Amino acid sequence: MESTTVTPYRFDSTDRLLADLDGFRVEIDEAKERADIVLHRPPFNIVSMLQRDQFAAVFKVLDRDPTVRVIVLRAEGENFSSGGNIAGFMEKSAEHVSELAVNIAAPERCRKPVIAQVRGYCFGVGFELSLACDFRIASETAQFALPEMRIGMIPGSGGSARLLHMIGICRTKDMVMRARRISGRQAADWGFVTECVADAELEATVAALVDELRGFSPLAQRTIKGVLNSGNNVSVNGAIEIEGQAYGRLRGSEDFKEGVASFHEKRKPVFTGV
Repeated sequence: MESTTVTPYRFDSTDRLLADLDGFRVEIDEAKERADIVLHRPPFNIVSMLQRDQFAAVFKVLDRDPTVRVIVLRAEGENFSSGGNIAGFMEKSAEHVSELAVNIAAPERCRKPVIAQVRGYCFGVGFELSLACDFRIASETAQFALPEMRIGMIPGSGGSARLLHMIGICRTKDMVMRARRISGRQAADWGFVTECVADAELEATVAALVDELRGFSPLAQRTIKGVLNSGNNVSVNGAIEIEGQAYGRLRGSEDFKEGVASFHEKRKPVFTGV
């Protein structure tokens, strides 16, 4: 079995925004090429305004780090996050809160695979943050909701827009306009959760997915993530054009050459990301 050591991630000491992380920590397992962003403001892991800014900065740092292949967003305790600090919204200007989705989109902008590991409450901005990830692995204890209607508000960090693309207008209206809670199993059935597993199997399922993703070409991974994200916002013909252009660029990559060679030689490929 591969020996691994999880350690706190070391940020640039000159980056004052990341000098004191608010309500979360970042860990790295170099042997697994895995970085974990861990929410730890129990019991509900409420997300502060500062935390949103720090999330965006952390994803940018991890995206540039060549030792990190896969990022996992998870939480301590029984709940992923019950949402944002409601009082914080009243302290910010209308202009500021109208741009909240920019920071929460950080997992989507990150070129590397990002997995949300979810158990318990996944509400409000916590849910919106998970929706910006590439994969959502949920425990059977998970509950998903955008409950903003209950306080006379609407989702403001991209949640309703992303759901609309993932599950369609009928189910999105049913969920958002009624502030409905959706179980992990139902979320998987509706298609906005990748997989729902028994709570005891959650960590192992995520670890297996991390290992699987590490086996692919990092260059091809970065490319297809960008192709899919861009293609999701244009017509089918536009998406086909984006895909074709990206395919053509990858044609000359060393990873593609290695992939072809390993296929013919019937061996496991060794990708370098170039």
